[in-house]
Parts: sequence; structure tokens; C-alpha cells
Amino acid sequence: MRILGIDFGDSRTGFAISDPLGFGATSLPACKEKNMVKVADYAAALVKEQNAETIVLGFPKNMNGSIGPRGEKTKAFQALLFERLGEDFPIILWDERLTTVSAHHLMNETNVRGQKRKDSVDSISAAYILQAYLDSKGGF
Repeated sequence: MRILGIDFGDSRTGFAISDPLGFGATSLPACKEKNMVKVADYAAALVKEQNAETIVLGFPKNMNGSIGPRGEKTKAFQALLFERLGEDFPIILWDERLTTVSAHHLMNETNVRGQKRKDSVDSISAAYILQAYLDSKGGF
């Protein structure tokens, strides 16, 4: 079973996919689209292309655990995904606090700079989100 990880953002959205056994996450190219409807269409197509059976959607919470405007926007994005994939399609909201910070730390350590850094940070964040979920499950 493959799982698609998503780091939904305002200007680009990162994606990652699990291996079939659910041990590791690999980043996929980000979607550089600002229109939420078009991003949902792209994500739904990616689910079919990658044969994903579940989505783990990064859910931004404030550091105190409350839900702010970004969290509400992510819930709206989740609703668009349900419209495209069906209400019974599993979409797990996963706490994504500090995943972007972790992605930036990784890119600092590997000396990734400039446009390449900008283009890959969201997909690396999606891989962090998905990997955290996979680790919590201990593989399938």
C-alpha cells in the first residue's frame, strides 16, 4: 500500500510517496500552483498515478496546539480532495509543526542553495511529514 504525503502551501505544494511496504518516504516534484482547486486536481491525479491508497496531509497547528488560519485553509483543501476522491478515501491530518524548519536544516547541511532550495523545500517537508507518519506506524 502506497501513501501520498502532502505539504499544502500558498504558492507551492510539496508531495512525497511511500515505498510499497511503508518504511520510507521519497519526495516528488512540487506543484507550483497557487489556485487551491488546481492543486486538489493535481493531487487527485497524483493519487491515481502513484496508486496511493491513503493521503497524509500536513496539518499546520500553532505552537500552542490551536488551529489558525493556515489550519482552516488546509481543512478546506482536504474538503476539495474528498470531493475528488470520495468521502471514504482516507485523508489523515498530520501535525506538521517544524517540518519546514527540519527541511531547511537538511538543506543547510547538504549545502542546497538558491532556486533549487526554493523548489525542493516543500517536497522535503512533505517527505518529513510522511516519514513521521510511517515511523509512528512501524511499517505496514
